[in-house]
Amino acid sequence: MSKRGLPGAVAMRHDSHYVDELAKSSRSIGRTISISQIHPNPEQPRTEFGDLTDLTASIKEKGVLEPLLVKPNKGQGTFMIIAGERRWRASQLAGLTEVPCIEMNLDEQGIAEIALIENLQRKDLTIWEEADGLKALADKFGYTQEEIAKKISKSRTTVNELMTIAGLPDKVREICRANKINAKASLLEVARQFDEAAMYYHLEQVTNGKSAGTKAQRPPAKKAEKTVEAKAVEIPANRFSYIDSNQKFKLEISFKDDSERNRRSILEALKQAFEDVKNEIADV
Repeated sequence: MSKRGLPGAVAMRHDSHYVDELAKSSRSIGRTISISQIHPNPEQPRTEFGDLTDLTASIKEKGVLEPLLVKPNKGQGTFMIIAGERRWRASQLAGLTEVPCIEMNLDEQGIAEIALIENLQRKDLTIWEEADGLKALADKFGYTQEEIAKKISKSRTTVNELMTIAGLPDKVREICRANKINAKASLLEVARQFDEAAMYYHLEQVTNGKSAGTKAQRPPAKKAEKTVEAKAVEIPANRFSYIDSNQKFKLEISFKDDSERNRRSILEALKQAFEDVKNEIADV
């Protein structure tokens, strides 16, 4: 049986940036609910729950300090978890029979949004989970990068970088995972290569020829270089200037010093400029 109200020792705390906003437009009720009445969300975006040992021990000692968010299943006397499945699982392992919950009436989009954003607040996210989570917010709900940054309390630059990583091709991801390339800076360097062939070549250099079973081929550098040189205008060594064949536009790139101006740096700068402009247009 569920009971109204929470024990005095249970602290009701949660992240205001998404729960409070949704609570304004939906009925929310604090209560303790029997664990047997609560069931996971079949659309839960999280598939790995990690080691629950520490969380279980903490719950045994102090109880569940952060309530689960649940939605009532009409006419069934049961509840679906919106956020907090890890706490629910650990509570079962700790031997609890009921847990503190916040009951909310939300539509399907509201549930999916909270589930995604709640997962993005976790401290143990992998770079891939975080990047794909942001991409899911953009793909499912049409959020701009600026809106995502506000919802998850991160900078626009961070969101832009993670979205860039989320765009890495599946085979490139496999190589990165197999070689434990998971630092954001390293993945951004891969993502900002001029094309997929350049990504394979870059990874081959980074991993000393180990590319997780995928044969990396060096991009056709000489051919591409001739194309660029045919339209390039020779100017000071720390700058690169390009005029299209129809002379409709001119593009110039300035580098900090002479040593930074080389074919690879030019291609990477052009690629990054393209990605930034594409993202800006998507947000309009």
